[in-house]
Formats: sequence, C-alpha cells, structure tokens
Amino acid sequence: MELLQLQYFRTVARLEHMTKAAEEIRIAQPALSQTIARLEADLGVPLFDRNGRHIKLNGYGKAFLKKIEPALALIEEGRAEVADLAGLEGGRVFLSTTTHKCFTDVIGSFISRHPKARLQITQASTLDKIKQLRSGDIDFCITFPPLQEEGIEGIPFLTENINIAVPLAHRLADRSNIDLSELADDPFICIHAQNPFRQMTDAFCEQAGFAPNVVCEVDELSGVIHFLRTGIGVAFLPETLFEGQEMGFRLIRIENPDCRRTYQIAWLKDRYLSVAARTFRDYVVDYFQEQPKQYKI
Repeated sequence: MELLQLQYFRTVARLEHMTKAAEEIRIAQPALSQTIARLEADLGVPLFDRNGRHIKLNGYGKAFLKKIEPALALIEEGRAEVADLAGLEGGRVFLSTTTHKCFTDVIGSFISRHPKARLQITQASTLDKIKQLRSGDIDFCITFPPLQEEGIEGIPFLTENINIAVPLAHRLADRSNIDLSELADDPFICIHAQNPFRQMTDAFCEQAGFAPNVVCEVDELSGVIHFLRTGIGVAFLPETLFEGQEMGFRLIRIENPDCRRTYQIAWLKDRYLSVAARTFRDYVVDYFQEQPKQYKI
C-alpha cells in the first residue's frame, strides 16, 4: 500500500467521480482507475459501488476513509513542520474565504509585505469550510458567524454594521437611521435563501416582527446593487462594501434591531500551523485592529 494510493483514494472518495478526480489530481483517468483498483486488491474488498460510469463510496470505503484522513493529515503536518525546521517552507498558506472587499485588501497588503508568500484561496460554504479544516485541506477559513464547532478554534477580527440601502427617491432616503420595522411593507431585493447573508438578514426581519416581501432574488451582491439602482426595492448591504464608491442609492443605519455581523478566522485545534500560516493569521488580526474607523463599529 502506497501513500499516493491513499491520497488518490481520498480525492476520489470526496468527489465520487473518477474523471473529475483525475482532472483535479492531473493524471490520466485510466491511471487513476488502476491505482484505485490496486488499492482495493490490497485490501481485499471494493471501496466503491459501481453502476456503469457512476461510483459511490460504500461502507468499506467510508470506514477506510475515516481511518486514513487523520493519518494523511498528520503526514502533511509532519512535512510542514520539518520544512519549517529546515527553513524550506516557502510561505504556503491555504485559505477558504469570501470575496468581501476588505478581505481582498488585507490579503493584498499581506502579500505586498511578504512577497515570497504563496496563498491558495478557495471559496466554499460554511459546511464545506468545516470539512476542509477537519480534512487538513486548508489552514484557515474566514467565516461568519463565528464557528462553534468542537475541535475548531478561532479569533473574531471584524464586526461591521449591516445597513439598509434604499433608492434615492425612497421616502426614507433623507434619514440617517431607522427602525427596521419601518420597512415591513417595502419590497426587498435579496440574495438567494441558502446564502448565510440572507439567513442572517431574514433573522433581522424576524426580530423586527415581519417577513421580508422579496420581489427579486439574486445570487450575488453585485446583482442586488444593480436592481437597487433600478428603484424596484430596498436591500441589506454591509457598510464596508462601498468605501469611496459612487453608489446611486442611500445607505441608512438600522438602529433597531442590532444588525451587525462578526467575522472569524478559524483553524483546526492541535493542527500544526507553519510559520507562514501563523504569520498570516496574526497579520489578519492586527490589520483590522489598526485599520481606520470604517472597519470598526
């Protein structure tokens, strides 16, 4: 049994698709199939149920995966620790985050100060971020609300207001702050219902005593902004998204209920973090402590 077989098996088990796994690993699909077949021969049992071109991890495969994932994570941590001791790390940091503007700023600032750093950044749902942390695929994730998961540690580093955006001709456009209940009868432009931002803003509305009348639902905040400018409704938007931009609508602070979100940088407890990873984590936390007022309450 070879280490490469185990690494390939983990990828195929995650994707449950031989061709996609081969593309991700960057080897020929027949070679990958042969590697998995040799591993199954070594174990004496099939690890996947096969139905034509479709594969699905079976009970043997699930049991085997549960045992090898922590073993592979320990091997990868050992490699990183030895590389650190030998001064060969080269500054690799694996991060799962969001496209939020201020995170782009801090990442750009970090790279400018540490030009030898190599950041690999992915985007994922909160559930997938937790899986990536536990499997050792990433060093950190940035998420809101802060994770409350056994074995995962984190540091909150940014709390921002969530404001309401209204068209320039809206009846409340000249107000600097409002109670959210004043918009109970207004049409809302929202992110799709599965998005954590939408789930958070629906909870704000519930606290204010109403369910939003959603007239337009989109996948990205850029779509929300586009429809805001047409004047068809109001929308929730984070305050730090528009620093220095010409908006074409008004942002109004919500006094009641308390509409804020807190971001956290999280990592797997007891996982070895390289010098580069620890430097990045500390830089992110310090960056937002030192930033001007627009990143604070």
